[in-house]
Amino acid sequence: MRALTWHGTHDVRVDTVDDPEIINPRDAILKITSTAICGSDLHLYDGVIPGVQAGDVLGHEFMGEVVETGKDSTLKKGQRVVVPFTISCGGCFHCKIQQYSCCENSNPVEKQDMSATLYGHPMAGLFGYSHLTGGYSGGQAEYVRVPFSDVGPIVIPDHLEDDKVLFLSDILPTGWMGAENAEIQPDDTVAVWGCGPVGLFAVQSAIVMGAGKVIAIDHYPNRLALAKQMGAEVIDFRKTDVREALMEMSGGIGVDAVIDAVGMEAHGFAPDNILDYAKQTIGIGADRAAALRQALLAVRPGGRVSIPGVYGGMADKFPLGAMMEKALQVRAGQTHVQRYTKPLLEKIEDGTLDTTFLISHRLPLEDAARGYKCFHDEQDEWTKVVLKPGQDMQEKAA
Repeated sequence: MRALTWHGTHDVRVDTVDDPEIINPRDAILKITSTAICGSDLHLYDGVIPGVQAGDVLGHEFMGEVVETGKDSTLKKGQRVVVPFTISCGGCFHCKIQQYSCCENSNPVEKQDMSATLYGHPMAGLFGYSHLTGGYSGGQAEYVRVPFSDVGPIVIPDHLEDDKVLFLSDILPTGWMGAENAEIQPDDTVAVWGCGPVGLFAVQSAIVMGAGKVIAIDHYPNRLALAKQMGAEVIDFRKTDVREALMEMSGGIGVDAVIDAVGMEAHGFAPDNILDYAKQTIGIGADRAAALRQALLAVRPGGRVSIPGVYGGMADKFPLGAMMEKALQVRAGQTHVQRYTKPLLEKIEDGTLDTTFLISHRLPLEDAARGYKCFHDEQDEWTKVVLKPGQDMQEKAA
């Protein structure tokens, strides 16, 4: 089959690789109909995530048609399903209390040492996201093997097209959990750093949850326009002092809750970020946490901090004192996707949530390398890329 594979920093290619096979009785094989490039895929593209190997198949946002099942799978051939990017067994301590992204059994034992050393406990398995998270092949491919297919995938009704439901795989639940972790109260003022796909969904979710004012922070005009279109007030951090603006927009108190949807590769020319960038460039495992530092200082005393943006290493100059002295509540984590797919599918069906507004480009799988480059280099215009394995280059040209 054809699949998008990683070969090094800024080097991804569509290659011919082996077809997936059923390995475990709970497995299923999908024929991919739609798959997206995620902002966190760009961390792999930039070479800042450890444990990626040449030839690894990327992609953790995907959906497709069931074409083969193991004897213990609950799926049926022909069903259309969306698959959570987190792989979860459904039976361990964490899965039983719906902390699916903390699953104890989905990362194979032989792959657990690196994350256990880094974080104190092994990570759960993720699709297409390095051998740190199990080394599973991802879904930017014609076919994919889905472990624990009786736990993760959600069956999609025929009347909902792919573009409306594809993002149930990751960014919609991630934006929703980011807002939920901010414990938004009616009339709260909420600030969201980053207007990428997760940030935009966090803005939309905060508004649906009843925030009185949502303020979106970025520097790309088109992305700020999308946030404004959803009802947010916006700040261009390259033109405005963010902390001063937030104090003014919150009546001099500070915002009630902050959401960092930027993560480990913050942009900007603040001195701390320039130093972080230099360390990251030469291979020191320092995350560029400028957005998170700014959020911690901007939130009001007693406020809430939510971190859906991805971090993987260490953060220098972390304002731990601000957390302590301002009595902040901080919540973070990979998304417990399986907890949210059914209720969010219902909100898509009844029109409460729109998931299509941020799609800027649809490309054949064969054009995926260009999709990565443009999504990385032209972030103002390329807000979200959906790959269609069934679409060939000639069809696209027509």
